[in-house]
Amino acid sequence: MKFTIGLILFFWVLIGVSDSWGHVWRVKPASELAFIKKAVQLAQPKDTILVYPGVYNENLIEINKPLVLEGVDFPIIDGQGGDEILVVTSNQVHIRGFELKNIGASFLKDRAAIRLNQVSHVKVENNRLNNTFFGIYLQNSTDCQVKSNIITGSAIQEINAGNAIHVWKGNRIEIIDNQVRHHRDGIYLEFVDQSLIKGNTSQFNMRYGLHFMFSNYDRYEANVFEQNGSGVAVMFSKHIKMFNNHFLENWGGASYGILLKEISDGLMVHNTFERNTVGIYAEGANRIKIEKNTFLHNGKAMDIKGNCLNNEVITNNFIGNTFEVLTNSKSNLNHFEGNYWSQYRGYDLDRDGIGDVPYRPVNLFSLVTEKVPAAHMLLHSFLVRSLELAERLFPQLIPASLIDKKPMLKPINYDRI
Repeated sequence: MKFTIGLILFFWVLIGVSDSWGHVWRVKPASELAFIKKAVQLAQPKDTILVYPGVYNENLIEINKPLVLEGVDFPIIDGQGGDEILVVTSNQVHIRGFELKNIGASFLKDRAAIRLNQVSHVKVENNRLNNTFFGIYLQNSTDCQVKSNIITGSAIQEINAGNAIHVWKGNRIEIIDNQVRHHRDGIYLEFVDQSLIKGNTSQFNMRYGLHFMFSNYDRYEANVFEQNGSGVAVMFSKHIKMFNNHFLENWGGASYGILLKEISDGLMVHNTFERNTVGIYAEGANRIKIEKNTFLHNGKAMDIKGNCLNNEVITNNFIGNTFEVLTNSKSNLNHFEGNYWSQYRGYDLDRDGIGDVPYRPVNLFSLVTEKVPAAHMLLHSFLVRSLELAERLFPQLIPASLIDKKPMLKPINYDRI
């Protein structure tokens, strides 16, 4: 009787484990199962494939069924300068713990170390990618997660460089805690909606740390964009929320922390723009709320063009920037209020913390240097200071309506969200 009950329980546990996890396949060098591709072909849906340490010279491994593909102590899959390595065409695939390297550059195909093609609920995490042309490529996929990967390229020229994480057409994509560097773009998104980009570090990329267009209702939070050709480009998109990001040392003749082009109804809160050529460059940006951000030691904190309408620039800190605001229009259709400007020289007789004299943040000399860059050598001269004083008293060239009526006397302290 006890034997019968024990046998029934044994088979019940076995069936339960099999249904949840499936069979475990073990791939090891110099064994009967020494190739990952073969293990994938033999595996049944919901099986797990464990790949043990070693170097596996394989590519074009198609995963066309739900599987867990897991590396033990980061086995190496070497593409040997050839085609893609892992091509996922099934839903519910989990890839983790591998080092993938050496994808050959191609002018005909965007080769990637890991490609997700028309799938959902796929997770790619904790992998190391080196010299892979494109790193992780998601194509027409939904509800996928790319997390905690380290992707290092070897881009020398933009023409033959790929992107570290590339998403084309997707919904509800999560790109979290990745480190990407030395690619054309660190993270590239096109036609990607309702997605989260959080906790990533994007450095030393040739073009943009993050580049996205035609993407709506997305959230970008707590990322670092450092020393890229330019930090971030947000183009032809709407309802974008950008919180707690750090745009650092994106420096060069045409560089900026973030480009806002043809974007509307967004929110930028608690971001830091530090030591960029231009902190925010806005062209055709409308109804963006720019609140509680810090602009620190940039060449130009904000360059906001005349075709930007109904934006709110409120309660930000502008500290130690060479030029605080630049525009190309004599009119202003945006609202500036309650910011701290380190170049403000007003007074506060009633001691309420708000300057009694309104502040015009546009510097006349910034308009001159925009037209004649060589004029920068006169930046701190007595002539320039006299010119600026005269222009503030009798404004002719700078927009009279671009004014902060409630400038703060001290930097604003605010809690992080």
